[in-house]
Amino acid sequence: MRQITNSILMIRPVSFRMNEQTAVNNYYQKKHDTISSDAIQLKALQEFNEFVRKLQFIGVNVIVVDDTQEDDTPDAIFPNNWISFHQNGDIAVYPMFALNRRLERREDVFEILEEKGFVINDITDYTSAEEEEVFLEGTGSLLLDRVNKKAYCALSPRADEDLFIEFCEDFEYTPVPFIANQTIDNKRLPIYHTNVMMALAESFAIICLDSIDDKKERKNVLKHLKADGKEVIAITEDQVNNFAGNMLQVLGNNDTKFMIMSSSAYNCLTKVQIDKIEKYCKIVHSSLNTIEMCGGGSARCMMAEVFLPKN
Repeated sequence: MRQITNSILMIRPVSFRMNEQTAVNNYYQKKHDTISSDAIQLKALQEFNEFVRKLQFIGVNVIVVDDTQEDDTPDAIFPNNWISFHQNGDIAVYPMFALNRRLERREDVFEILEEKGFVINDITDYTSAEEEEVFLEGTGSLLLDRVNKKAYCALSPRADEDLFIEFCEDFEYTPVPFIANQTIDNKRLPIYHTNVMMALAESFAIICLDSIDDKKERKNVLKHLKADGKEVIAITEDQVNNFAGNMLQVLGNNDTKFMIMSSSAYNCLTKVQIDKIEKYCKIVHSSLNTIEMCGGGSARCMMAEVFLPKN
């Protein structure tokens, strides 16, 4: 089993903007009335293209698929929420909270991957849970330790515990559920996705322990990480607000390991935190300001890791 991959699926935006349907519980989105929607799309496209260029430059196999004009899919740039790819050739397709995000799911993405030599054996489809208003948003909700077969999940309106357990049974993962909160208007409210406050790499984990208010849950998460030999690099809630939890480790040229993040994430890290990460891998960061501001997601959300076997 591998924890990190060289192949990444990314969706190039055609109508990116702030998604009013997700803003109800994604508190990282910011409304900007002073910028036209065309200007926002143009800036997001420039950020996307530069990000892809940097990934390709270090040797990451980026499979770029253009979003379609037909549907209103402002968040299509974040494909990791509707699909996950597994090393045995299985794919999981997930139920999404926002109605317009359900339009992001596309069969042609499977065909494109198969044309590129990836093998798809089986598809596990959880989308019928939407009828019961039950959601689990892919590797936004699920942080998969693929080597140790553990799944970490911050439960929220977009990550249902029963469905999380069902996923773990289907894919043979040990579930590690908890609640991660953030302070909004002096209230503690659930963080919408696990991958905003936590990132799992091969040998280390970046996590905002301060967001796990329940001491037993916090202790349990730490116990699992340490039992698997991962160095725990703690980040603050303020750093989470700058997307320092939203990172992904990937493989580049000659199996070189890289930690991928946005420039806002990189710029809010301390020297000590950077040194700890660089013990294990190089850092690559790219400016994603518009995507972060309007989309409320960052580098990790934009990359769906492809672990499928090849022909």
